[in-house]
Amino acid sequence: MGNSAGRPAVTDKLHIAVLMGGWANEREVSLMSGNGVADALESRGHRITRIDMDRDVAARIAEAAPDVVFNALHGVPGEDGTVQGMLELMDVPYTHSGVATSVIAIDKQLTKQALVPHGVPMPGGRIVKSEELFERDPLPRPYVLKPVNEGSSVGVAIVTEDSNVGNPIVRGAAGPWQEFAELLAEPFIKGRELTTAVIDSAHGTRALGVTELIIEHGFYDYEHKYTEGRTQHVCPADIPSEIAALCEEYAIRAHKVLGCRGTSRTDYRWDEEAGEDGLFVLETNTQPGMTPLSLVPEQAKHAGIEYPELCEMIVLEALRVHGKKTEDADG
Repeated sequence: MGNSAGRPAVTDKLHIAVLMGGWANEREVSLMSGNGVADALESRGHRITRIDMDRDVAARIAEAAPDVVFNALHGVPGEDGTVQGMLELMDVPYTHSGVATSVIAIDKQLTKQALVPHGVPMPGGRIVKSEELFERDPLPRPYVLKPVNEGSSVGVAIVTEDSNVGNPIVRGAAGPWQEFAELLAEPFIKGRELTTAVIDSAHGTRALGVTELIIEHGFYDYEHKYTEGRTQHVCPADIPSEIAALCEEYAIRAHKVLGCRGTSRTDYRWDEEAGEDGLFVLETNTQPGMTPLSLVPEQAKHAGIEYPELCEMIVLEALRVHGKKTEDADG
């Protein structure tokens, strides 16, 4: 099996290792993503090796000797450049973004530094030591506190005037300040939750649409993302066409500036009272979830791409990119 350069052709049935699980906070979600992807790719006729990542993952991948790795990990170390660097050293093609992109995109402050100069609006804010929070508020309330390099809204807290955490925050109050030495403090942006998925193919990069996330109580945190029935997805979002167009424009710009590959998802808050000036990018996720509740498969389906085809598109893009890197190195 393969072409003249020794790489599988796009029409070949592939041996794909699906890397999932691991030990991050998002382990269970990664297992759901990974098993969903594995089932979908098997339905397309590919041979699948499922790997629940442990410390021996390099040896297990080497033993399996797949044509390509589908990286279905979420969080550290699968999304922060660590696993990507390992796969680069092994010269194994893998899905989603590369080392440098992963390092930057998982760090919310680095992401701001990369995107804002390229015209992508993001909230202001600064890094604070958690110890400082017990002395004074870093920003006027309401404000948001979040870990600098976690995904899926893990550890996010909104501090309001009537928060039960005290003013200033009481050291014993439950919150991310008990888990992380440093946090990113941002102004709270009122309004609606929107998100846009982007996908790459040999034909170029395109946005798949805009979804609004409607939450009855609270905000779009980890629990709301992955608990069925906690969040209503409106796809396509019922928003003005100019806002939808801006969402797609910013998502593609973020994808390209950061150097994302395969697929990404950019999340927004939109204050509709401020119109176009009220749209702010919160983050770009380089390895968005692929669970049954996930947003990328949902938007892809609305765009006419069924889930198994979406998974295969991501795999074929990984092979295309790896083949180009090989050709460039040989050339």
